[in-house]
Amino acid sequence: MDVVLNGLSNFPEGMNEVVRTALRMAVILVLAWVASQAVHRLIRGFRLRLTARMQDPEAIQRAETLGRALRYAASVMVTALATMLMLSELGVSVAPLLGAAGVAGVAIGFGAQSLVKDYFAGLSILLEDQVRQGDVVKLGDHTGVVEEVTLRYVRLRDYDGHVHFVPNGRIDSVISMGRQFAYAVVDIGVAYATQLDHAIRTMEAVGRELTADPTHQGHILSDLEMAGVERWADSAVVIRARFKVAPLQQWSVRRAYLKRLKEAFDAQGIEIPFPHVTVVPKANDLALGLTVTNDRRISAEAG
Repeated sequence: MDVVLNGLSNFPEGMNEVVRTALRMAVILVLAWVASQAVHRLIRGFRLRLTARMQDPEAIQRAETLGRALRYAASVMVTALATMLMLSELGVSVAPLLGAAGVAGVAIGFGAQSLVKDYFAGLSILLEDQVRQGDVVKLGDHTGVVEEVTLRYVRLRDYDGHVHFVPNGRIDSVISMGRQFAYAVVDIGVAYATQLDHAIRTMEAVGRELTADPTHQGHILSDLEMAGVERWADSAVVIRARFKVAPLQQWSVRRAYLKRLKEAFDAQGIEIPFPHVTVVPKANDLALGLTVTNDRRISAEAG
């Protein structure tokens, strides 16, 4: 660019200075446009060669997002350089402007630090592949399906259909519920009087039936894994088990298993407990042999 500008400075003496300045500014604009297009093509070509080796649509989209960010940054740099050269041609001293721009930049930086934080955090999220489109994630207090990932925000849609825009700068943790595989965990409560070995065998048999079901064969990656007795609850002994399933299939597999298990427990006579409250009646109630039934089983026996 300097060579071209030096050559243009040797115009005939009779040429108006305004015309020569306008021509030099036009050359600056043309060179800036050529440089911008060249950089954009370079970035686009690199991105196309990179995505040609990718099979994952989400990785391709992430590369495209990064390519757009790089093209935008290149355009800003070329525009800033061209602007400074044009101001210099107009006789405006650039040094004071740079100093003022530095002070203004600091002031703007303080005012827009959250916005800058969002962009840097978004770049980190994209580079580290923390969030993908189509994932079910929990970002702070928000949980839903990822519909869009940008440098500024992540857009989620929850189960009720509500859309959440989560700024990247506010994301301090990411919980992904569908990366590579998931577990459908079930906690089954049985009555204390139940033979636990019988209940566990029934759970395993239902698990084998569900795994063999063609509807769920592609969703379940391994047989039911029986963890055993998890805890003693107030009204039940809780048995824990889990399936290893394909990404985002844990909820459908869990629902199907619970439905089948309820039917199997009913057929086997295995009691699914609910809270019991023992009422100690007064003397008048003892004579009546009172039995009270509400949403919980409450019984009192006369002595």
